[in-house]
Amino acid sequence: MPNRLIHEDSPYLQQHANNPVDWYPWCDEAFEKAKRENKPIFLSIGYSSCHWCHVMEHEVFEDEEIAKYLNQHFVSIKVDREERPDIDKHFQSVHQLLNQRPGGWPASIFLTPDLKPFFAGTYIPPKRKYNMMGFLELIEVIHKKWSEEPESIIKNANEIQRYLEPKDGPVKATKFDLSLIDRTIEQAGGSYDPIYGGFSKAPKFPHTSTINLLLDLHQLTGEEKPLEMATHTLKNMAKGGIYDLIDGGFCRYSTDDMWLVPHFEKMTYDNGLLCESYLRAYRTTHDSFYLQIAEDIIRFMKEKMMENHLFYSASDADTEGEEGKYFVYTYDEVRHALEQNGFHEEEVFEILKALSITPEGNFEGKNIVRNESLTSFSWWPKVRRILKILRASRTYPFIDKKVITSWNAMMIKALFLAGEIDEGYLDEAQKSLQALLELMFKEDKLYHSVLINKTPTIEAFLEDYAYLCDALLQAYQTTLDEKWLMLAQKLAEQAIDRFYAGGKWYFSRGEFPTEADISDTSYPSSAAIMTNSLMTLGTLLDPRYIDIAKKTMAYHSIKIVKYPIWHATFVTAVLRDLKEDIVIKSLPPYLAEIKPLLQQAVTYPYLLMHVDINPAYNVCNRHSCFINSRDKEEVVSLLQTTLKH
Repeated sequence: MPNRLIHEDSPYLQQHANNPVDWYPWCDEAFEKAKRENKPIFLSIGYSSCHWCHVMEHEVFEDEEIAKYLNQHFVSIKVDREERPDIDKHFQSVHQLLNQRPGGWPASIFLTPDLKPFFAGTYIPPKRKYNMMGFLELIEVIHKKWSEEPESIIKNANEIQRYLEPKDGPVKATKFDLSLIDRTIEQAGGSYDPIYGGFSKAPKFPHTSTINLLLDLHQLTGEEKPLEMATHTLKNMAKGGIYDLIDGGFCRYSTDDMWLVPHFEKMTYDNGLLCESYLRAYRTTHDSFYLQIAEDIIRFMKEKMMENHLFYSASDADTEGEEGKYFVYTYDEVRHALEQNGFHEEEVFEILKALSITPEGNFEGKNIVRNESLTSFSWWPKVRRILKILRASRTYPFIDKKVITSWNAMMIKALFLAGEIDEGYLDEAQKSLQALLELMFKEDKLYHSVLINKTPTIEAFLEDYAYLCDALLQAYQTTLDEKWLMLAQKLAEQAIDRFYAGGKWYFSRGEFPTEADISDTSYPSSAAIMTNSLMTLGTLLDPRYIDIAKKTMAYHSIKIVKYPIWHATFVTAVLRDLKEDIVIKSLPPYLAEIKPLLQQAVTYPYLLMHVDINPAYNVCNRHSCFINSRDKEEVVSLLQTTLKH
């Protein structure tokens, strides 16, 4: 018989609707039951494409004995972290506090009936293994302690709660200067993998904010080292593994140093951010390789992850209970398929070798397709179609069809960037932006997530405002349509009103007030993205926004200066402040004419376009205008000369 989750929209909660555990969603009914019956709460947080969430569901939550004990002695609550990131952020900080290391998913938290945490873990096996207490043993111990010595648990929970209360921020700021550039390059070099690229050991994440910053630093300084670190990383990621050579698109992270064996889930945020990074690399190097990867990401997202111009949140790592089953190939099936499609023996051998397909395999006896040499083989389009056909008979991984405002905004921004290179992408970019606004911005209120064709109820968090502002400002830069600029300003005002306080940004201010991350984690800091948006609005519309951005940077300055590589998006904002944005003002047709010339000839990352009634080109920084001309070639030439000094 289904539990209460059967009535929830979240695909993740629906996955648990038939567990024997008597799950509740996050709701007053569950809290009241816990207080009324004086039972501890077991809180489990995960998401639909999470491999270890599936493992724990199968091993623990489908176990009748464990479910019976949980139902008898605890109130069990399930939360979708993508739906309620505020709850997740709060309890991830609990895990960090109690275990002195980052948490993850599934998050397994035990709370008193009044919602004070006293134990935090992640995946917990059903029986003792991996040197870990088993789940059944753990809940037996907790129940015994709660029954016999509840005061000791309550005392511990109260102490934890005191530690979780917001602390005052830094009492002083440190001064920013351009030495930050050298420090950033040095820190990036210290964590950089010169063999395979990337900025950590396995597990390896894409770190797009670091890549983007390095591309900017190359343009600012002319130094080759930042460019080499960024492009070497992008090329190695594209060889196959974390990047799916067959369907396109990127998986979430690599479990090894060489980007070969991924965690096979594909997230919209990774693909939106990586699409932007590859487009930036193309703009910097004019190497069509990067454009091809970006276009492949867009193609994948439109084919597999889009409905009504909106993007789903994620696809699963597992198929039929087996991680990566959809994605990998046996040696024999590929060899046979190539022979059946007219390739002779020598060609088959060449193709198998070029794509790293061997009898022993490179992943649990099977093969992840990989082009180690990055050669553009003439046979690849045909072979790719053959490999696609082999996949067509398989079960496609489960897709979570939630629409998340911030993640859609990341992908939409990438579409507008692509539209500056190929106008064919502009129509889709504008349709997607309009569809997102129609679904998630209702009666001047922004919402966070909802299933397509449903009505949203979860109000937006800082990340939704920040990334949507970012996308709207890119839409303005690409189309020069002032409606996008005005809407970005409106949303920024709402964000300031709801989430800003004296230099500090909050991720949420509702049930769980949580401070916004300032470091870039799974994706760039929402506080830093908002700060960059305010820098743009301040340059184009009102210096008041720059004042707020400066206060934010000053508030976090000690951490930014000490660890710039962890705060790459904030470093971008700092450098924009130190070097200053340059604005080219004119009528829209004139701006459209000069933009391609600027992109080809001017290597300065902080150029903005702004619509003005003056038919001449007026070029300004924050304090003055220093070029005025009707001749676009002259403007480009003068700008090149100015930026060299």
